[in-house]
Amino acid sequence: MKKISLTKMIVVGLMLGMIAGVAINEMATVDTAKVYAQEISIFTTIFLRLIKMIIAPLVISTLVVGIAKMGDAKTLGRIFSKTFFLFICASLVSIALGLVIVNLFQPGVGINFVAHDAGVVDAIKSEPFTLKVFISHAVPTSVVDAMARNEILQIVVFSIFLGCSLAAIGEKAEPIVKVLDCLVYVMLKLTGYVMLFAPLTVFAAISGLIAERGLGVMVSAGIFMGEFYLTLGLLWVILIGLATVIVGPCIRRLTRSIMEPALLAFTTASSEAAFPGTLNKLEKFGVSSKIASFVLPIGYSFNLVGSMAYCSFAAVFIAQACNIELTMGEQITMLLILMLTSKGMAGVPRASMVVIAATLSQFNIPEAGLVLLMGVDPFLDMGRSATNVMSNAMGAAIVSRWEGEHFGTGCRGEAQVKTPVQEEPVTDAEVAMQ
Repeated sequence: MKKISLTKMIVVGLMLGMIAGVAINEMATVDTAKVYAQEISIFTTIFLRLIKMIIAPLVISTLVVGIAKMGDAKTLGRIFSKTFFLFICASLVSIALGLVIVNLFQPGVGINFVAHDAGVVDAIKSEPFTLKVFISHAVPTSVVDAMARNEILQIVVFSIFLGCSLAAIGEKAEPIVKVLDCLVYVMLKLTGYVMLFAPLTVFAAISGLIAERGLGVMVSAGIFMGEFYLTLGLLWVILIGLATVIVGPCIRRLTRSIMEPALLAFTTASSEAAFPGTLNKLEKFGVSSKIASFVLPIGYSFNLVGSMAYCSFAAVFIAQACNIELTMGEQITMLLILMLTSKGMAGVPRASMVVIAATLSQFNIPEAGLVLLMGVDPFLDMGRSATNVMSNAMGAAIVSRWEGEHFGTGCRGEAQVKTPVQEEPVTDAEVAMQ
């Protein structure tokens, strides 16, 4: 079992679920198929509970440690302010782009998904989301209460304050930071265990869905995938275009060289796997080690633009599938919430599912709607991971340029010190050795 990757196991579960669902849909009576779909949904319920179980400790450990390790030197503060500004802009663009595309194409309309949990949709009454409600809801009265109720937005606010406080007191905070750092690894391992249930959950979700509604429901999933990859393609064009304007035409060299770690991220569905290669490519392009080693790790927590675009796209897709209309104000509020809740989730396999689950609960959208994503999520995760790698590389190059660094011919404020044209053969040789 260890030799079979989780992605392959999920794909196998998806295929077997489709076969089982078609067989039951064709051979069993309508009532039998409906009973099967209702009973097998227990596996989906268990998986959703496990996902919710890890939300609070995962957010606290990753976000607090990330902030506490930033340091407080003057240079570091200046680089961080530029990095944070850039990542905030990238986050806004990615989340907004996801919202625009999903509202434009409306892939969830017509699915008419109904949760099997008793009256989940009908029993919930939507409360209007105003700025006052948003701000008052974001500030926790007790972090313990926020953790008990899985109020992820309040947990994020507490984590930001705690991380800044630990960074401010310096060496005295090291024991706490070390404990939380260990907790990060524990939570990553725990998340890995939880994800082992994903293949069974995919089988249960897909087989139940097809058994009850027929194979035609997969057409909507295919449309969903195509439209989301269109979103990622537009995101690549926007971010690379922005980098070209700021850095110069030489950004094409970085784009070409970064394709290798991006492909690794795509095939493994993990942007973390591409981290060493991305760092190496940035330094060979001309980004100084101090900037690359600082911006890149921060980007892995704060600049997951592929994942953020997916969160907004998927959340509205589920709302459309459940026949729940979100007003423009609610979608703007969702954008602001995702700006916070999508942070600190780097390195967690399919962590977007955790963020989406938390976001759905904020807008009274049935969390059971996540089953609509389970079957195609592995394929979408590959594109998200590659996009995250590309975005972080572009971000590091832009911050480096803002700090006055040069990358040779073809860049803004070009210098004659470097000869980057000769770097590519060295890079290819190193990749071959690896």
